[in-house]
Amino acid sequence: MSDSINIEVCYAQRDRQEIVHLKLPAGSTVQRAIDASGLLQKHPEIDLAKTNKLGIFAKLVKADAVLRDRDRIEIYRPLIADPKEVRRKRAEEGKVMKKGGGPAEEGAA
Repeated sequence: MSDSINIEVCYAQRDRQEIVHLKLPAGSTVQRAIDASGLLQKHPEIDLAKTNKLGIFAKLVKADAVLRDRDRIEIYRPLIADPKEVRRKRAEEGKVMKKGGGPAEEGAA
């Protein structure tokens, strides 16, 4: 087995994606790779302690997870809307539309 691994660290913004390719010692963690990538210094809005989550190939991981060769670490931006809340609002709007086929009017019998 090799003494080093090749990995990528990705951070996607709304308008572009940044990918950093790294060669690290075998047994390195996600946190070590992120620190080595320089993305935390380049993007101060990244807050791994509170708002941003981490993943390897779309599976959530913790910062102390050990990396394997060719892993891609992804730093996720926080959601701008709660998906459950959006679905609930859509369902409510759909129920109103089905009753009358148009906007609900007050006092209609």
